[in-house]
Amino acid sequence: MAGDRPRTKINAWRPAVPGIAEVFHAHFTEHAYPAHTHDTWDLMILDEGSVDFALDRHRHGATGTGVVLLLPPGVSHDGRTVTASGFRKRVLYLDTTVLPERLAGSAVDDPLIEDVLLRHRIHQLHTALHHPGDALEAESRLSFVRERLHFHLDALRPRQPGPEANRLATTLRELLDSRIPGGLSLQEAATILQAHPTHLIRCFKQTYGLPPHTYLTGKRIDRARRLLLADWRPADVATTVGFHDQSHLNRHFTRHVGTTPGRYATAARGVTTAPAHSRQ
Repeated sequence: MAGDRPRTKINAWRPAVPGIAEVFHAHFTEHAYPAHTHDTWDLMILDEGSVDFALDRHRHGATGTGVVLLLPPGVSHDGRTVTASGFRKRVLYLDTTVLPERLAGSAVDDPLIEDVLLRHRIHQLHTALHHPGDALEAESRLSFVRERLHFHLDALRPRQPGPEANRLATTLRELLDSRIPGGLSLQEAATILQAHPTHLIRCFKQTYGLPPHTYLTGKRIDRARRLLLADWRPADVATTVGFHDQSHLNRHFTRHVGTTPGRYATAARGVTTAPAHSRQ
């Protein structure tokens, strides 16, 4: 029965990604926020439905999945459902290391951003944040979200790779190769190489055809394959090569190799223990 349908469903957590104070996913069918403020930026995308809200005493409405809502810190706002089906939203609460408070005025003037690329980048970031072992990917996704927001709020355009691209990419690859199990944060790499995070990622992708986080994952998978062939247990392999846990290894290994680590190891044992005539 319709009356038995849950009115509220939420999921919230604090990821280990600098700059993100909270991730909040919710489905509201009957809810109205009172007027309040945040110390953080409220970056929201809708996955379904419509929402009506006031920001600095001016009312706005958003419908569908084609818009991004950005509410600045320290500015009063409320929110409420519009239809009986309510709305589903995903929110990132970003601190002022991601966006400075000086940009709040631009966001108050126009809190609704129609930008398909920005919306897609936010979706990619939310996907990465579901997996705590993918910190470098989440940092990279956040860096590109930040860059796009700056483009809208203060017209900053990204710098394109120049003659320095191959040098930066090569040095970053060497850093990643030396840190395969422990990993490397994007901010640490940017500090060491004295380059802007998104510029560093663009240089790496231009040179090697893939972003740094994908390269690092591939190197970890290569090491995992060698250890599995040496009869290591998948759980031990996962932590040795730098994955968060066995589930994290399983997800990436299956995507790269087409089977789970356990099945891969079992298949390898079957070949190496087979009689000599059967391997000819």
